[in-house]
Amino acid sequence: MSIPPNPQRVTSTAPWQELQDYKESFVGTTLREIFNQEATRVEDMTIQAGPLHIDLSKNLADARVMELLVQLGEAMGLPEYRDAMMAGATVNTTENRAALHTALRIPVDQNFEVDGVDVAADVHEVLGRMRDFCRDLRSGRWLGITGRTIKQVVNIGIGGSDLGPSMAATALRPYRTAGIEPYFVSNLDPADLSAALDALDPESCLFVISSKTFSTQETLVNARAAKQWLLTELERRGVPADTSAQRQAIIEKHFVAVSTNREAVTEFGIDPANMFGFWDWVGGRYSVDSAIGLTLMAAIGPQDFDQFLAGLHDVDEHFRTAPMHANAPALMGLLSVWYRDFLDSQSHAVMPYSEDLREFPDYLQQLTMESLGKSVRLDGSKVGVPTGPVYWGAPGTNGQHAFFQLLHQGTQLIPSDFIGFCNPHGEVTTQPEGTKMHDMLMANFFAQTRVLAFGRTADELRAAGTPEELIPHKEMPGNQPSTTILADMLTPRSLGGLIALYEHITFVQSVIWGINAFDQWGVEFGKLQTSDLLPAVRGTADVAAGDGSTDALISFYRQHRNEG
Repeated sequence: MSIPPNPQRVTSTAPWQELQDYKESFVGTTLREIFNQEATRVEDMTIQAGPLHIDLSKNLADARVMELLVQLGEAMGLPEYRDAMMAGATVNTTENRAALHTALRIPVDQNFEVDGVDVAADVHEVLGRMRDFCRDLRSGRWLGITGRTIKQVVNIGIGGSDLGPSMAATALRPYRTAGIEPYFVSNLDPADLSAALDALDPESCLFVISSKTFSTQETLVNARAAKQWLLTELERRGVPADTSAQRQAIIEKHFVAVSTNREAVTEFGIDPANMFGFWDWVGGRYSVDSAIGLTLMAAIGPQDFDQFLAGLHDVDEHFRTAPMHANAPALMGLLSVWYRDFLDSQSHAVMPYSEDLREFPDYLQQLTMESLGKSVRLDGSKVGVPTGPVYWGAPGTNGQHAFFQLLHQGTQLIPSDFIGFCNPHGEVTTQPEGTKMHDMLMANFFAQTRVLAFGRTADELRAAGTPEELIPHKEMPGNQPSTTILADMLTPRSLGGLIALYEHITFVQSVIWGINAFDQWGVEFGKLQTSDLLPAVRGTADVAAGDGSTDALISFYRQHRNEG
């Protein structure tokens, strides 16, 4: 089944026109004024979405803006598109595919059939094989070629085959058990692979090659280099690798694949019994909870991986069932449209106050910017309005000593999300004050959102005795909007909830703009250009890129390339 593109442009809807008109009187309104006028604002704008406690009240939008944004979502068919996506409709129309990432976390006791295919059964068959494999690794039943247990699992992938599992494995550091250390290699720069190989024991490592087609250039180059390193290092330790049978035996013990290309996997030397598949309806940036998460499951174990899936499903259910006016992903996505198209904001900051969540902004960059970096609608016409805010961020409190100055006193409107946790995994108390470090961290967390929202006025500075000549320099305008997201602790379940939250926020924006969140033709064309230019870069063909700049640069590179 498929859902046709919405023929209606967002700019032609009545709510859009009303928002345009209302903006004229709204501009200049402060958050101080909004809070004074709306007595129940905090209660009205606080939502529990699965494991996440979300406070939207510090956003620069009053009750009328929120009402019109909900109407805008309804006018663009957001509830219908949400239901269609989650039912398996072909929402990725340019590639004629569904976008069924929500099926990856469907509970085992639920049925889900799409076009006569039992999707739930397929998903749980792969999950079952992943669990069996990871239990073998973690228990020591799976051994390397010399009989040593596996203690290092190296994921080789790129894009969604790297960013998601790497971020999650870092975030869930306290849940890494059984002594298995995860590593992630993605970059074609040999420094990335070399850094990982330097830390590995060839007798105790396992490589997971993650590529849906098993043809991704960066992944296969790194995989072949890793295979050569393994054979060489084991041979130095007395493991024979002279014959194809001997090499095959080594590869089968130290390599597995996450792919759908059985033939290419077999040709590489990996036993197809050790290939874990997924489906066309799983986009790379939505795939961390598929077999792409195999390295994550190996590190944290099947039980905690199941909790990770449960957190994703919690927020899926919230998005599916909550009314639009109380639906966290819907409101956050609609607010992003408000900031981007009405208040001229160009970027969106994400600040996790958790060092373990430090890779989360990088993960969100691919999720949001690859999904929303589009300029044409589903019907092929130009969007006509700005899309795709730039996502960026860093963990607090580091960011406070880097870019927060621009947030507090700069000239740009930059909405931000603050992500914090009520409880840490390890409590440290400072001496002699006796203050818990996590309380200090969270005091910073709450202070920053407060100052961003409400600032500091000239009168407040005068009352505090600030010299008059310093008042212009110390005054802070406030009105920098933020959303606060709290959870009890950074657990597999709360991490899953965070991922699902942003997946759905991204989808909401795509529906409003009428674009496809699930293709990435710009990325694909870049790959084709790489293949075209590689012979000239290697020096095996004449330089003829077709433009003077690229020709000159490649020629300079060839003249200075040391082939030794």
